[in-house]
Amino acid sequence: MAVSFKDQVAIVTGAGGGLGRSHALMLAAHGAAVVVNDFGGARDGTGGSTAAADAVVREIKEAGGRAIADGGNVTSEADMQAMVERTLKEFGRVDVLMNNAGILRDRTFAKVTIEDFRAVVDVHLMGTAIASKAVWGVMREQNYGRILVTSSTSGAYGNFGQSNYGAAKMALIGLMNTLHLEGAKYGIHVNAILPTAATRMTGDMMSEEMLQMLAPELVSPAAVWLVSREAPSRTALLAGAGTVARLAVVESEGICFAGKSLTPDDVAANFDRIADISSPIESAEGLRHVDRIIENARKALGQA
Repeated sequence: MAVSFKDQVAIVTGAGGGLGRSHALMLAAHGAAVVVNDFGGARDGTGGSTAAADAVVREIKEAGGRAIADGGNVTSEADMQAMVERTLKEFGRVDVLMNNAGILRDRTFAKVTIEDFRAVVDVHLMGTAIASKAVWGVMREQNYGRILVTSSTSGAYGNFGQSNYGAAKMALIGLMNTLHLEGAKYGIHVNAILPTAATRMTGDMMSEEMLQMLAPELVSPAAVWLVSREAPSRTALLAGAGTVARLAVVESEGICFAGKSLTPDDVAANFDRIADISSPIESAEGLRHVDRIIENARKALGQA
């Protein structure tokens, strides 16, 4: 079945350019009415203008779609609540929220100020939480919703000079995991995209060849599918340069020391076996991890 957003309404934050613009255009092309949110600040989050959001709205309308611009700041609870209320007044519902807004203030941890660290966390993590909270009640009442968080390989794997950004982006995986659990009975699916793309935040760091290979339009198909009716929940996809892959958290089988006097020396002596992930176990939920280690302990103690 072809992916369609007919009769659906989507909000995309940070949609004035780059990935957000690409997501918004693709949603509109597949039938969604789109709220193009963009604070319009510089890469470091300073300034602000609705010009970029207005331009994307014009693109959508010129192609025959429906869209409105919103200049709200994702770090403002009042702005996000007002955005949702305006969306409901204009379109009657909110089916999709794609959290894409972001800023960069890259410095090594030795040089970054706490002010700059906090600013990045506020936009990426708290901005996602605030925007998601603004739509959460509406989606619960509808018994339907799709939320996307934008994580990053800088969080999953680390990236030099991006301690603030990486910390915020990995935290979004934790937010996805928990919102997935809390939203399940209300038909709310929550997923994550980890894009590798050239955007206004990263474009001046890349060669012309890389800019073409890492076009945002090569990320949006995966991101848009993750907020479709048919999408799963608690799924993180990596997308960029034409490749789409799934990110998974796995555990090694480990060693159970229950019934023994466990010491740091025991861990050191057995570390190679503890760290062996040649037969990885994917823990779909934290409770399954707890169940597994309790079962291991019972077996070791002869209580199984």
